[in-house]
Amino acid sequence: MESITKFKEPVLANKSNKILVMLGLIIGLIFSELDETVVNTAMPTIIRDLGGLAMYGWVGGVYMLTMSAFMPILGKLADLMGRKKIYLTSMVFFIGGSIVCGLSDSMTLLLIGRGIQGVGAGGLMPLAMTISSDLFPVEQRAKVQGFMGPIMFIPMLLGPLMGGYFVDQVSWHWIFFVNIPVGIIAALLLAGGLRESMIKKQVIIDWGGAFLLVVSIVSLLITPVLIENNGYTWSSPLIIGLLCLGAVLIGIFIWVEAKAKEPIVPLHLFKNRNILVLSLIVFTVGIGLMGSFSSFPYFAQNVLGLTPTEAGYLTLPMMVGAIGSAMISGFLLTKVRYRELFGIAFIMPIIGFYLFSHMSIHTTIIQIIIFFFITGLGLGVLFGGDNLIIQESVEKENKGIALATVPLFQTIGATVGVSIFGNLLSSTLTSKLQSLGDKLPASMAANMKSLAAAGVPHGLPKGLLTQIKTLFIESFQHIYMYSFIIAVLAFVLTWFLKKEVLSTNSEEGKMQDE
Repeated sequence: MESITKFKEPVLANKSNKILVMLGLIIGLIFSELDETVVNTAMPTIIRDLGGLAMYGWVGGVYMLTMSAFMPILGKLADLMGRKKIYLTSMVFFIGGSIVCGLSDSMTLLLIGRGIQGVGAGGLMPLAMTISSDLFPVEQRAKVQGFMGPIMFIPMLLGPLMGGYFVDQVSWHWIFFVNIPVGIIAALLLAGGLRESMIKKQVIIDWGGAFLLVVSIVSLLITPVLIENNGYTWSSPLIIGLLCLGAVLIGIFIWVEAKAKEPIVPLHLFKNRNILVLSLIVFTVGIGLMGSFSSFPYFAQNVLGLTPTEAGYLTLPMMVGAIGSAMISGFLLTKVRYRELFGIAFIMPIIGFYLFSHMSIHTTIIQIIIFFFITGLGLGVLFGGDNLIIQESVEKENKGIALATVPLFQTIGATVGVSIFGNLLSSTLTSKLQSLGDKLPASMAANMKSLAAAGVPHGLPKGLLTQIKTLFIESFQHIYMYSFIIAVLAFVLTWFLKKEVLSTNSEEGKMQDE
C-alpha cells in the first residue's frame, strides 16, 4: 500500500550555521545513547519502587525493539521529506516518551514510555550522521565523523555517574525528566542553525512496506528478549513460531519492496558491496562485542570485587582507545585505502579478545584496562569510518536510508548477542558450579541457577571462595573465546570492502581507485 502526497521537499541550503547544528546533533546523540546506560544503573531502584521484577529486562528490550524497527523507516522518510522535519519529529517522540517514563507509577506505563522513546531514538542516531554529512565536504566530513562515531562510548562514562546521582540524591524519575530541557535545547539549536530550501515534489510513501518491516523486526527481535527475561529457550514452540513468522514476514517484505515505486528499504542497496559488507561487519561486531561485554560488570563485581560504579568505569579505556583511533582514521580515510585501514585495525580486537579469553585469577585491573584499550583501538576505526564510507557509496537520495539500515544490523546483532552470550554464560557457570558437589552448603547446592545469578557468595572459606572465583573466570574465558572467533570473522570480512580511497572531490558519491 502506497500513498502519493505533495510535499515541498526541503533541500539543505549553504547558509546553515554548522556550529549550532553540530552542537544540537551531538547533544541529541549523547542523550539518546546516555538514556540506556543511566536507566540500567537505576533499574534496581525502579524495580523496588514499581515492582514487576519479571519485567526487568523488558525496560531495555522494548526500547531496543522500537528503535530497531523505526530506524530504517525514519531514515527513508528523511530522504523523502527532508532531514530537519523528521529529526525534530524524532526529538518530539523522544521527549514525549521521557515525560511518560518520568510520570510512570507502574511498570506498564514505564514500558509504554520506553517504547515511545525508542521510536525517537530510531531517528535521532542515524539522522545525526546524515545531517552532519550534508554539512561538510568529504575531507572535512572524515574528521568530523571520526569524532562523532565514538560519541556512543561517552554514555559509558557518564551513565553510572548520572544514574547514581539521580537515584541517591534526587529521584529516579529525574533520569527521564532531565531529557526534556536537554532535548528542547538540542532541537532549538538544530532548528535555528539548519537552513533548508524548499522544492516542490510529489512523494510516494510505502506504508505497506513500513508496516511489514516493523512487524517482522519485532517478531524476530522479541525472541531474545523473551529468552532473556521470561525463561524461554531457543527450542520453545513460541520462540520457534515467532522466528518462523519473522522469516515469512521478511520474505513478504522483500516481495513487496521489489514492486514498490519508492520502497522503504531499496533492495538495490545490498547490491552495493560496501553496504553489504559493512552490514555484515557491524552485525558481527554487535554480536561479539555487545554480547560478551554486556556481562562484564557481573565479572568485575563478583571476581574483581568492584562496586557497580567502578565496574562501569573499568570499560572507559575502550572508549579512550576508540576515540583516538577514530580521530586518526578520520585523517587517513582520504589518503589510505579503507580496506587496508579496516583490515589492519581489526587485528587489535582479535588481540584484545584473545587476552580476555586467557584471564586468570591473577589477572590485575591494570592488565584488564590494557585489554580494553587494545580492543577499543581497533573498533574505533569502524565507528569513525563506517558512516562515511556508507555516505560516499550511495546516491544522495538514498543516504538517509542507507545510514539507518546499516546500524540496524548492529542493533539486531547486539540484541541477539546479549541473549546468546547471557545464556551461554549462565549455562556454563551453572555446569561448572555443579562440579563442586558437596563442597557447597546444602542451601546453595540445591539451586545452582540462583547461585550463578546471585554471584560469588559471601562468608565462604578462603579455599572454596578461590575455587568458585576460578570457575567464574573459566566461564568468562569460555564466552570470550567465542568473541575471539567472532573477531577473526569480522577481520576476514573487512577484506571484502572495496579497494578505494574516499575522494576529496566536491562531487558527491565519487571515489577513486588506487
